[in-house]
Amino acid sequence: MKYKDYYETLGVKRDATEAEIKSAYRKLARKYHPDVNKTKEAEEKFKDINEAYEVLGDKAKRQRYDSLGSGWQGGADYTPPPGFENFSFNFNQGGAQSFDFGGGGFSDFFASLFGDMMGGNRTSQGGFGGFDFSQGVNMGGVNMGGVNFSDMGRTASSKRTASQPHENLDVTKNLNLTAKEIFDKKPVSVTYTEMDKCGYCNGNGYCSHCGGTGIHSEPKTVKVKLPKDVHEGMKIRLKGEGKTGSRGNKGDLYLVIHIKDREYEIDGVNLTKEIEITPPEAVLGCNKDIQTLHGNINIKIPAGVSSGQSLRLKNLGLPNGNGFGDFNAKIKIIIPKNYSQEIKDLYKQIQKLSE
Repeated sequence: MKYKDYYETLGVKRDATEAEIKSAYRKLARKYHPDVNKTKEAEEKFKDINEAYEVLGDKAKRQRYDSLGSGWQGGADYTPPPGFENFSFNFNQGGAQSFDFGGGGFSDFFASLFGDMMGGNRTSQGGFGGFDFSQGVNMGGVNMGGVNFSDMGRTASSKRTASQPHENLDVTKNLNLTAKEIFDKKPVSVTYTEMDKCGYCNGNGYCSHCGGTGIHSEPKTVKVKLPKDVHEGMKIRLKGEGKTGSRGNKGDLYLVIHIKDREYEIDGVNLTKEIEITPPEAVLGCNKDIQTLHGNINIKIPAGVSSGQSLRLKNLGLPNGNGFGDFNAKIKIIIPKNYSQEIKDLYKQIQKLSE
């Protein structure tokens, strides 16, 4: 049989990290997935990619594969290591029968290295889960009579599940709020995309549900009641709104508050808003109607006000528990672009008088 260079198949270096291997696999799986690429070459390529990831994406299999050394060339003649030649199941009743681990999914090269590691959950790939060999099995010359391999597969799977590390089911998202949303104190709708490994292929990217990415994404909307003292950087916890674990348990959703507003500058519970006035209004003073969160109000702008100067209006800001913060009207003097020649001449006269 021929040696397979799984690193070359995924296009990664032999010292690639788990993240690099997974990233390379997902890119190739998306490109050659049968639902996307209908060519015969793509189908074979997709099988090779899955086989390569089955090995390099599993720590134990990768370690065994690496033990062969890096001197092999892809396509070179390869002899299985001692103990794995002619891997087959021999029934006591009816004589010897060969069992193909490839099953259209994995190659003979794969079977020669990892046949003993194929658990009961590999039926879809040509594994032996679900077959009852309780009548007695001779495995590589060792009598395994009276063993139910389907039970062994389930037991191994159960042990793997029990020994899995703690699942991180919590989700953290940013929640951008405007001054009006804080002031209104109404529940805010939050829509986000929940991403998790695909439940159909368990994140391996073998199915059409995830397009070969191994990732399932789903939009989710929740209602959030804002606390009275909501502020920048606050973290709000929504219990049970995180990811769903393998056993049905739920994580939490954490929303980190960021206050952003196009109309107001926000400093805690105090608001600042720019008020535009013309040069004559700045010199002579004027009255201006301005809109606040508390409604429209009319303010008197004193004569001689400068650009950048702020007029403080108490208790017209954001709620601060028992009361409200302040509202600052920040003056901005603007020069209209459509002044008539007559007005320009008047400004010239004013300039001469000011010299």
